[in-house]
Amino acid sequence: MNEQIQAIQAEVESFLISNEAELEQFRIAYVGRKGRLAALFDGLKDVPAENRREVGQALNALKQLAEGKFVLAQEAFADSDSSVKVPDDLTLIDPVQHGSMHPLTIVRARILEIFNRMGFSVSDGPEIETDFYNFTALNFPPNHPAREMQDTFFIEKGKGEIQDDVLLRTHTSNVQVRLMQYQKPPIRSIMPGRVFRNEAISARAHCLFHQVEGLYVDEEVSFKDLKDSLYHFAKEMFGKDTKVRFRPSYFPFTEPSAEMDITCLLCKGDGCNVCKQAGWVEIGGAGMVDPNVLENVGIDSKKYSGFAFGMGIERITMLKYQIKDLRLFTENDVRFLRQFN
Repeated sequence: MNEQIQAIQAEVESFLISNEAELEQFRIAYVGRKGRLAALFDGLKDVPAENRREVGQALNALKQLAEGKFVLAQEAFADSDSSVKVPDDLTLIDPVQHGSMHPLTIVRARILEIFNRMGFSVSDGPEIETDFYNFTALNFPPNHPAREMQDTFFIEKGKGEIQDDVLLRTHTSNVQVRLMQYQKPPIRSIMPGRVFRNEAISARAHCLFHQVEGLYVDEEVSFKDLKDSLYHFAKEMFGKDTKVRFRPSYFPFTEPSAEMDITCLLCKGDGCNVCKQAGWVEIGGAGMVDPNVLENVGIDSKKYSGFAFGMGIERITMLKYQIKDLRLFTENDVRFLRQFN
């Protein structure tokens, strides 16, 4: 009997259980009621009385060994998902889908690169602003009609004057004011950022969009410096064949002021819904910094002059990639975003 027990113990220990079919074979052979262990227990009555206790203990140890191995294998298969197919080569890695940069981020980086090469630094400022930095310091007096050009999201009423009112900035010009307050000329910087206006959302307008503005203040800065800088930007951004024109315009914080247009890249000047059938698309406004603005921030307007400009990053992106609907930038449709890998 002892020799049989030792032989079966060796079989149990060496039995390889690698799948559920082999687990069932092990159960039938060693753990089941009609298995080989059950037959040994049935033969225990034929063992001499003086050896029965020793043989019984060996049988119980063998039973615990077999049942323990069965339970461990059963739990291992229960924890694993039998529906998962293990690849033949475990060193192979499934292809990972990489994300892509948002088109606005790509164009913003390109704009910064162009102006950085012209010597412009990058400045930033708060999106929640006071009336003073957003309007008053920029030559928008209280109750001036020019304020109606920008329909504003006001957050709370100031306790004192109107310049203490808190609002969401309507342009990144607030950064220009802060920069001129705390840095003396020469100043040459651009200000990218998110701005907010109470606009009806359409293919050409949104209540949230992005701007990049620029400021250059030094001695003897002229309108020619402004035109040369923006002309160079347009050629670098849209190609050397791009045509540029400047139209007289009005901004409270610059004088003289101009709108900058380029030929519509969507229709090549033939006319479309983006350019309103004109063949030209406005990409920004610019002008010489009004002397009042310089004086408001403590800069001597008789010694220093400067120019400022601003443009919408969405507008630049639409032209560069020939996108006809502004809303695509904020809808987070992966089918649209994957095009910019």
